[in-house]
Amino acid sequence: MHLVPRLGSGIPLIARTEEMRRLRTAFARAERGEAGAVLLAGDAGVGKTRLLTELGEFATERDAVVLTGRCIDVREGGLPYLPFAEALAPLAGAADEVVAAAVRARPALGRLLPQVELVPSPPGAEHVPVTSADAEPLRRVRTERDLGQLQLFDAVLGVLTEIAEHRPVVLLLEDLHWADGSTRNLLSFLVSRLRAQRLLIVASYREEDVHRRHPLRALLAELVRLATVTRFELRPLGPADARAFVEALADEPVPPDVVATVVERSEGNPFFAEELMASGKDCTDLPAGLAEVLLARLETLSPDARRVLRAIAVASEPVAHAALVEVSGLGEFELDEALREAVQHHVLIIERGFYTFRHALLQEAVYGDLLPGERTRMHAAYAARIRSRPQGRGHDAKLAYHSLQSRDLVTALPALLRAMEEAEKLGAPGAALRHVEQALEIWDAVPPEGRPEGIDELRLLHEASYFAGTSGEPERAIAYARTAVQTLTGEIDAERAAKTWRRFAEALLAVEGTLDEAVEAIGRAWELVADAEPSGARAWVLATRASILRAIDRLDDSAWSARTALADARAVGTQGGEAAALIVLGTLADSAGDKEEARERLREAEQKARDAGALNAELRARYFQALSYEDQAELEPAIALYESATKQAEETGLNWSAYGLEVRARHLFLRYLIGDWPDTSGAGRTGRGVSSAVAARMAAAWAPLVVARGQFAVAEKLIDSLRPQWRSDIQISLAAGAAGVELACWRGDHAGAVRRAQEAVGWLEEFEPWLLGGIRLGALGISAAAAQAAAARARSDEETAATAVAAGEALLLHVRQCVEHGHPRAGTLGPEGRAWLARAEAAATGLRGPGDPARWGEAIDAFGFGAVYEQAVCRWQQAKSLLADSGDAELAAERLREAHAVTERLGAVPLRDAVREVARRARVDLPGFEPAAAPPQRDTADPLTDRERAVLERVALGRTNRQVGAELYISEKTVSVHLSRVMAKLGAARRAEAVAIAYDRGLLTKPTVS
Repeated sequence: MHLVPRLGSGIPLIARTEEMRRLRTAFARAERGEAGAVLLAGDAGVGKTRLLTELGEFATERDAVVLTGRCIDVREGGLPYLPFAEALAPLAGAADEVVAAAVRARPALGRLLPQVELVPSPPGAEHVPVTSADAEPLRRVRTERDLGQLQLFDAVLGVLTEIAEHRPVVLLLEDLHWADGSTRNLLSFLVSRLRAQRLLIVASYREEDVHRRHPLRALLAELVRLATVTRFELRPLGPADARAFVEALADEPVPPDVVATVVERSEGNPFFAEELMASGKDCTDLPAGLAEVLLARLETLSPDARRVLRAIAVASEPVAHAALVEVSGLGEFELDEALREAVQHHVLIIERGFYTFRHALLQEAVYGDLLPGERTRMHAAYAARIRSRPQGRGHDAKLAYHSLQSRDLVTALPALLRAMEEAEKLGAPGAALRHVEQALEIWDAVPPEGRPEGIDELRLLHEASYFAGTSGEPERAIAYARTAVQTLTGEIDAERAAKTWRRFAEALLAVEGTLDEAVEAIGRAWELVADAEPSGARAWVLATRASILRAIDRLDDSAWSARTALADARAVGTQGGEAAALIVLGTLADSAGDKEEARERLREAEQKARDAGALNAELRARYFQALSYEDQAELEPAIALYESATKQAEETGLNWSAYGLEVRARHLFLRYLIGDWPDTSGAGRTGRGVSSAVAARMAAAWAPLVVARGQFAVAEKLIDSLRPQWRSDIQISLAAGAAGVELACWRGDHAGAVRRAQEAVGWLEEFEPWLLGGIRLGALGISAAAAQAAAARARSDEETAATAVAAGEALLLHVRQCVEHGHPRAGTLGPEGRAWLARAEAAATGLRGPGDPARWGEAIDAFGFGAVYEQAVCRWQQAKSLLADSGDAELAAERLREAHAVTERLGAVPLRDAVREVARRARVDLPGFEPAAAPPQRDTADPLTDRERAVLERVALGRTNRQVGAELYISEKTVSVHLSRVMAKLGAARRAEAVAIAYDRGLLTKPTVS
């Protein structure tokens, strides 16, 4: 898999802003003649080398002499002065005569640089050289005892000082933890004599390797007391920066789950993240190379210390001292010494009295290095300890884990089921799902007499389906439910079989395109209990049947089922079933236009569900209450209900259930609508373990915000990633389609915006004719068509103008048909639908000439129900139409100022810049903006991403795909993918045509080299 360019080859430095600021500040002081030293500590792989490389590049740009030397791990005594010899070696052949002369004038440097031709120092030289008779022997590097150490140290200081008088000098020393004694002494000498030289010394070392008895420890303690020395630690990347780093490593889209996994496992260590990404697309296995690197650290530890580490690795959690006494087999004294050694070498850390690995990947490496017998014995020992001592919360999950790993399945099965029940009570459906899935895996391997009483495979399948649905994996919920109905036999009683079919129908409702199958499934469930006496099972079947029949517009049958379910539930005292029936009756009242009855029913359902502890039903009742208010543009109570429902979902572990997802998405949409925009740094991210369809639904809700904020590169990546999921949920195709149209419009690609609108409308029609979402998509497409027609008329391209007009009129016809034939949830078209209709009609007036200001005024009023951003867009459009038609200039100025104030508050950069551009041309004063200033530079006319442009630039130079890939550190296949996207965006059929179009549109400049 060619995903990962190596560090330093094209990947920008992620985060590290504060660290680079400190290093640059130290360099700036050195430039002013305030010499200093920086000690940079950090774990292996955390990015010390990359940071020093960035500093070196920065200093080189400032005409500094940058000298870099590295220590190496040589176990047998080391190589004296190795980093200094490497750092000073470039001076020997320096083209700068001042530098070369400074080196030649110091014969003592011959001990480090035998290739230098030495000359006697001039009279009065500050640093006196050795005699010429000593020059030849001094050319050979000997041990520290044989060298004239003071002469050498003085020569190194002297040459650096003399060069610094000519140009600033930066000396970078890496991996100081491997430095030999001579190197440490020379470094101490130099740092202690820093005064007014234009010299900066930066030395890095691994904090984890400098244990208590390490020889570098004393030197560090000595140096940090000097006024010229500063020390700081380069810590692992935080979660947000680690995510940005992982996404930068991958040249092609990576599933969010994979990114989250790498971020979690690497714990912010860039090297670990890079190695995990290089290991494969799922990034689940620990790469062999990384495991070897990690395990190499443990080779110097004693056998007892390594034995303890193996015991802690098996525990898979922080371990108490008492547990290690039992599991490790060591005596108290031996155990204490082994633990002390591991802690001092920074392999283990102590947290609240428990021992754990300093890095989780090191634990993985140690565990992976165990022999099978070792694993089994230690897991069995931990299981025995857990059985003999109550562990509190998580007791059964731990027992199940160690019993499974030691193949004690008879113990593991009941422990898994108890752990499942505990996870459900704690609001952790994902954990409950994992436990029941493990129980299903070992079910057949456990003899019947070893299985818990009252549990069978059908029960496990039912539980697995439920937990999959509530933890954000609807496809797995369907799979388990389908398997359950397939295992039904004549021996299963009718009521239990009906429950199984109802569970299958409920699971099917969570996925788009399975409604017909859900109707069939609930029909089978109803057949089984239709003639039965009232019961809780019958009430639930009827309530689910009512919900499904409402979805297919069989409203009378739905109402009968809901009323019958309510009667059954009340007869047998099933409050959960009663709540489910009331929810359907409430939604039916909403559809009939009786919002007061609807809300009363839904509030009653919410209370019943709460009393019954039916968490899903309570969440569902709140969702439909909020939707009732939203339909009528009563946004304040709708937002309050969505907020409370979201909080409830988070507290009960239903965050990614069907209605937990919907309340979050609708809440985000209403915040976008009213201008309460959240930070978009987390746009498109979802919880771990949720299905791709669920993740896409939440990501789609972010898309309009990201586009409106002007984060075009992020928006394009997000919209492209949603494309495979358009069929899975109508809300995904609607949100992503609309965001794609707006993105293309803001980039100036109006023809592309029209195509996107036509495509998205076509997708909606595949779901169902005349869906109301077509009104919004059509309105956006008409605006794009009007802009395309106007631009074509300006360059006398009547053919393109006619095509754009025809496309706009076709979209307007579709909008009107959606209004006429669509089915609003509340029976009549609500304020939001009417506002988008008004915008579509206003935009259509601009297809053949300047738009009608009056129509745009109507659109402004229509969005007055609280849609702050959309109203600002309409104000901008009205101002443009007024100015184009020589209309009311004062009103145009007022509209521009109103729109500008909104964009400033929201950070709506594309709209803000568009408003400013109109104001500049119309000489309208805007607060904080000079109308006479040059228009801001934006990427509105540039549809290409940075990587796509880089590929196209090299194609323009005649490179093959293979050559382009080699230069950009990406695969040939990825180059082909980028080229395909470029050609699609530019409307080109061939590579050469894409290059020509890019030159014509100013997206590329003519190459100056071949």
